[in-house]
Amino acid sequence: MYENSVRDALRSFMAERDWQQFHTPENLAKSVSIEAAELLECFQWGGADLDSAKDELADVLTYCMLLADKLDLDPDTIVLEKLAKTDKKYPVEKAKGTSVKYDQL
Repeated sequence: MYENSVRDALRSFMAERDWQQFHTPENLAKSVSIEAAELLECFQWGGADLDSAKDELADVLTYCMLLADKLDLDPDTIVLEKLAKTDKKYPVEKAKGTSVKYDQL
């Protein structure tokens, strides 16, 4: 169906339906939050509905990618940039094996 990158597939899918008109940054950010809540619901009572979780995770990722595209940001780049910042906050020698916040290391 869609043979190119995920971004290209999403762009084609949205264009075919003329849905870009609804994809303001605000609406996409709201959708990320809504879908993340639906993902959390899959684990609500201690079990894991993995089929539903897979679909909801795909929805979260889709809206994140659409938002990045709308803001003209490359997802790989922004994740790697944030990882570099987080690496400085949580150096391995202090953070390994602990879940405390960086200001408590």
